[in-house]
Amino acid sequence: MSSTVIAVGGHIGDMELTAGPTLAKVVLEGGRAIIVDCTYGERGHPVLAPSVYREQKLREGRHFADSIGAEFVALDYSDGFLPDSEEVAEQIAAIIREAKPDILITHWLHSMHRDHERAAQAALRGAFLASIPIEKIEAERHSVPTILHAENWEDMEGFDADTYFEIPEEAYQRWRTGIDEHAFARGETYGFRFIDYYSALMQVKGCLAGVPRAAAFKSAGTEKFALAGP
Repeated sequence: MSSTVIAVGGHIGDMELTAGPTLAKVVLEGGRAIIVDCTYGERGHPVLAPSVYREQKLREGRHFADSIGAEFVALDYSDGFLPDSEEVAEQIAAIIREAKPDILITHWLHSMHRDHERAAQAALRGAFLASIPIEKIEAERHSVPTILHAENWEDMEGFDADTYFEIPEEAYQRWRTGIDEHAFARGETYGFRFIDYYSALMQVKGCLAGVPRAAAFKSAGTEKFALAGP
């Protein structure tokens, strides 16, 4: 998988957790991985003030990217308040035009979290905007060949995986090194053991794919055209 892959998440930690093993695999195989987190996720700690947790989340995001060899971009939006606007989509489109990814990964469109849904919508809209000519934009337009939705236990309404990537041991270990630094993933915020869950999930999906570990995704279908167009 020597490709360029962009993963767009609602909060710092979302794509790191769900798409992270696949991004680590991409980098190990000579590709480029870019994580775009639309909000800081700073309101997800029961004790720390958002301003304090924001700085921690940024450190965690940078650590994860460094651990797997990815690039890290945090858009300047607040947790719980990601707008449904052209501005977000245009920021993502600019990243797509520059990087020219082979694959775009984002959330599934139905979630218990509004930021997840809006990040997915912005990613699809951004892919559309990146594919069309626009006045006064110097970067060449780019059509993303493959758009995938990551499997996330919080985004499972109507999700049906149809694409699997084998996750080799080294990619898994790099993912563990990075995600172990995320307090929420360790279960220190609200108690859910995210790392255990996704580690086990990779083994379950590996059984279905006939390999030791795999990450599962859903290919974007008609929804990308319904949400991305003018």
